[in-house]
Amino acid sequence: MNFRVGQGYDVHRLAEGESLWLGGILVPHHKGTVAHSDGDVVIHAICDALLGAAKLRDIGTHFPDNLVEFKNIDSKILLQKTYILVKAKGYEIVNIDCTISAQQPKLKSFIPEMELKMAEVLGIDADQVSVKATTTEKLGFEGREQGISVNAVVLLKKL
Repeated sequence: MNFRVGQGYDVHRLAEGESLWLGGILVPHHKGTVAHSDGDVVIHAICDALLGAAKLRDIGTHFPDNLVEFKNIDSKILLQKTYILVKAKGYEIVNIDCTISAQQPKLKSFIPEMELKMAEVLGIDADQVSVKATTTEKLGFEGREQGISVNAVVLLKKL
């Protein structure tokens, strides 16, 4: 099989006083994600998409949230480690596409930096990484600013 598609999804609760890491960058906001790691929902969803495409299970299998070694870990490290696993299985990234669902903060101005940062971490061209953001029109947990979610899709090709 020359091409594989993977889908990933992640959610984190938002709380006052926490940091908001998205796509490998720190986004200034009065709320951040509550998580065992740094809570970067963008990277976590992409990791799951990569692992799924390569039939390597999910992020929790490789980086369990009950191990102290992953407490407050920078998710960029998890992304690097995930891609090493994917490449070891004989695949490389064609492209990544993800959508962040959050009522606040407005993310449009941060997206180019997220795309560049994740491409740099993965050693791929920034043109291969697409990030979009949307609100939920004040509906659901994202709309009430209780949480943030990300859907990600990746396409891999056999080396």
